[in-house]
Amino acid sequence: MVVRDGYVTEGSSNNACIVTPVGSIITRDLSTDILHGITRAAVLQCASDLQLRVEQRPFTVDEAKCAVEAFLTCASGLVNPVVRIDGTLIGAGLPGVVTQRLRQIYLDRSRASAV
Repeated sequence: MVVRDGYVTEGSSNNACIVTPVGSIITRDLSTDILHGITRAAVLQCASDLQLRVEQRPFTVDEAKCAVEAFLTCASGLVNPVVRIDGTLIGAGLPGVVTQRLRQIYLDRSRASAV
């Protein structure tokens, strides 16, 4: 995870997202600080289609450690749950419901559009 000025930007080749206790997905807003990932965009569309609230704004490592879920998006890994940050368990330390649902809908849509 890359941190700039105290805020999570992205991973080495992925985008970071967290899920708050009220179920909002938070991911860094688009800027020159992050990759404008195609998987990130597709997953955010899936979240919107599921009527999940998405906030595009900076978040700190401490905020990520207090999240109920965290996940990374990337072309090679799709939607990957994060269960621990710097030794701190995220939520129950298992992939969360929102992460699993987004991964499944993303995979279903990708398979449906494959040639």
